Amino acid sequence: MSNSRRIGFISTRFSGTDGVSLETEKWAEVLRRMGHHCYYFCGECDRPFDISYLVPEAFYRHPTIEKINQEVFTASWGSLHEDCLEHPEYQELHQDFFSVYIRSGCTTQKIQELKDYFKGHLYRFVQQFHLETLIVENALAIPVNIPLGLAITEMIAETGYPTIAHHHDFHWERQRFMNNSVHDYLAAAFPANMPAIRHVVINSVQAQQLASRIGAAAMVIPNVMDFENPPAPLDSYAKSARSDLGIADNEYLILQPTRIIQRKGIEHAIELTRRLGLPAKLVISHAAGDEGTDYEKRIHEFANLLGVAVNFEASLISDRRSIAADGKKIYALADIYPQADLVTYPSMIEGFGNAFLEAVYYKRPLVVNNYSIYEADIKPKGFKVVEFDGFISQKIIDLAIHLLTHPDLVEEYGEHNYELAKRYFSFDMLERRIRVLLADCFGERV
Repeated sequence: MSNSRRIGFISTRFSGTDGVSLETEKWAEVLRRMGHHCYYFCGECDRPFDISYLVPEAFYRHPTIEKINQEVFTASWGSLHEDCLEHPEYQELHQDFFSVYIRSGCTTQKIQELKDYFKGHLYRFVQQFHLETLIVENALAIPVNIPLGLAITEMIAETGYPTIAHHHDFHWERQRFMNNSVHDYLAAAFPANMPAIRHVVINSVQAQQLASRIGAAAMVIPNVMDFENPPAPLDSYAKSARSDLGIADNEYLILQPTRIIQRKGIEHAIELTRRLGLPAKLVISHAAGDEGTDYEKRIHEFANLLGVAVNFEASLISDRRSIAADGKKIYALADIYPQADLVTYPSMIEGFGNAFLEAVYYKRPLVVNNYSIYEADIKPKGFKVVEFDGFISQKIIDLAIHLLTHPDLVEEYGEHNYELAKRYFSFDMLERRIRVLLADCFGERV
């Protein structure tokens, strides 16, 4: 494809180290290599100012959006509804006014007003950057900003803009969205089945679900890494990371490279570290994220209960290097991976597995819970890792110890896994599939 296209990415945020932001940047890098130009619409953004269109309310943690989500997904009534309760017509019509399945008329009105507000900005975004196609990153899959999803859907319906909807996780995959008062909106836009939309999912199970639920076909494009370009050797900046993280020379660094949220199963990593019987510290690289802090408190308590040294290092590890206000080094996660003696990935639920690919990219040994997408889409490729099925057995402990004490085996596994990932999960694979998608959008030959 010789044409250079102007492509607009749309999501609630493009910032930090969440999976959507990371994968979007990989797609953008591949698109730029192909000669295309990328622009961004979102509520929170760390992309260059001159190619970004920022609307603060698009961020799902914006107070206005959080109030809507509080009502429609938790049945907890906030200040958004206090005025509505004063209207007698609502009290007369609704016998169970506080039901999780009923939303107030005020909330409906607020959602519609925000939808129109976002739609106006989307039109301006397209016009300002003279866009030719759109890539919607998860904003039509997970309903964390309902008005934005409705606005995107209506804008596509009104213009026929060729759109690639890149879905990372759907509302039916998350328990917190099961009971709600917005079934009509979810059916309309999360996601919509429209002729102008080409659907992309990150695993084969999602493709089957999408087909059965809304009758839409989807291309499967898993998460990727730039396996054609191996990581650079450690430099002088990174070599101080272990000491700054409090890892002694005789200690093993066990890395848990995820956010602290319940589905990551971090208890298993703590138990593993405790039962190794070796001098080791567990380093958790990310903070609690967007699902509250109760689980983080639980992890602190569990680590104290087992007497495991766990370092919560979100203040020292980020998506890029920098210097803190107190003069301390902030390390990129890429500085930590090569120095990890073992990477734990005990997730119970994952859309695909960014941390898995990252560990493979840096050729580190892995302990992995056999979650469903790993079982379906990753395991059959033949990766050599320590697998467990929901609990840590003595066999798993023995295998982990064997890896930690046999560097030659770690090297063998690392090389084997890297070559497999280069074949199946590389930028080259992503480029081939993007070419097909864009050719389909514009009626061109691949």
